[in-house]
Formats: sequence, C-alpha cells, structure tokens
Amino acid sequence: MSSSAAERGQEYALETKGLLKQFASVKAINHLTIAVPRGGITSIVGPNGSGKSTLINMLSGTLPIDEGMVVLDGTALRVIKPYDSPSHGVTRTFQEVRLFDQMSLWDNMLVVLTKRNVLGALLERAGTAHSSRAQELLEMVGLWDKRAAFAEELSYGQRKLLEIARALAMDVKLYLFDEPFAGLFPAVLEKVKVLLQDLKKEGKTIIFIEHNMDLIRELSDYIFVLDSGELLAEGEVHEVLARPEVIEAYLGT
Repeated sequence: MSSSAAERGQEYALETKGLLKQFASVKAINHLTIAVPRGGITSIVGPNGSGKSTLINMLSGTLPIDEGMVVLDGTALRVIKPYDSPSHGVTRTFQEVRLFDQMSLWDNMLVVLTKRNVLGALLERAGTAHSSRAQELLEMVGLWDKRAAFAEELSYGQRKLLEIARALAMDVKLYLFDEPFAGLFPAVLEKVKVLLQDLKKEGKTIIFIEHNMDLIRELSDYIFVLDSGELLAEGEVHEVLARPEVIEAYLGT
C-alpha cells in the first residue's frame, strides 16, 4: 500500500516536484523531481550550465518558482521568499560571499543571532546567550581574534568562513552551500570540511554544489547529477560517478 505524501515527506529533508525555471526559451531547471535524504551530506554536480546554482536559488527563494513545488519537511511550497527560508528550516551560503562589509565580524554575527535588523544590532546590547554563541562560532571558524575588524578587511577565505559561521548561527535543519570550497587555500579548505562533517554529526542535512571530485567522493553520502536542468543520475556517490553517461556528461570523456 502506498504511503501518503506527508508520510513520504518524512523520509526526506527536501523534495522537488516538477520544478521549472525558465529564462526566455532556456529551461534552466526542466520539471525536476528529486528527493533529498534526511541527514548527511548530499552533493549536486554537473557541467557548467546544468542548473546547479539555479536549483539552490530556487530552494532558498532567491529565484521564484515558475512551475512545480518544493516540499520541505513534509510541507508543500509553491512560493518561497528568501526571508522566509529560516522559518522553513533552511539557510544558505552564496558563490559570491554576502556579508555586511561595513560592520565588524562581531556585529555580523549578532545580526543573525538576535534576528534583528542591522541598525538594531548596532544600537542594542546583545544578551549573554547571544554573545556566548557569537564567540563560540567565531572561535569555531578561527576568526575570534578578528572579531573587531570590519568584514571588508578579511581575506577571501576568511570571508567564506564568516559566511559559514553566520549560516551555522541560524541553527536550521537544512543547509545549502553553493561552492563552499571554491578558491580556498588548503588550511581553510580543511576547516570547512570539518564544519560540514560536524553538521552531519549533529543530524543536519547538508546540500552542496562542488566541482572538485575528490571532495565530492570524500564528503558525500548521496549525489545528484544534473545536465541541462534535468536529472541525469542519482544515488551512492562511487556508483553514480562510475556510470558511463555521467563520465561523458560531467568529465567530458
């Protein structure tokens, strides 16, 4: 006997059903239906232009859904607004890091932790719990000593670490990371790997886009391969990456 949609939804952290995003005549996401397992690390890969970032943008509300729906933790959504994502248990990072550059690292953290606007974070005193958590997260990503510096003063890798710390501060169920390892020096890359693995240990669900196949093999529990906005393959990482159609589409051999 088949289970209800709600019951099936409890098996997955996220599902898409017939998801469509079209730019002029190009279907960047072409009626995509996938189901992301709850917990663990899921990677989304594919050649350039396959729709990876477009999908993340739709899941986080950065781009509107043209057709279809997203099911988050059993709740079907046809419209997702960026500011509503945390209420749905979702947060994300971007390929191009987005921070409050003219604010200190400390205040960047408090904006998220206290769920205040920027002005409120500057003028109001944070509670002890918020301050303790801000310190914990900045220490976790190795930026505590720079807490008084402006975000614009950070290196590229440090900016990525601060953005990840802000995402961790949201304490949601589902984390979307758009190329979190791109452009990082080895020491910072290792730190980000540990942060993702720690989230997994906490029972969170992580979805990330990545091009480095070694990182994908090392970190991923499950994988989706996109090609021209459509699902080409999915499943266990090593098995999927060995399929001829995936090698041809993604590796170009």
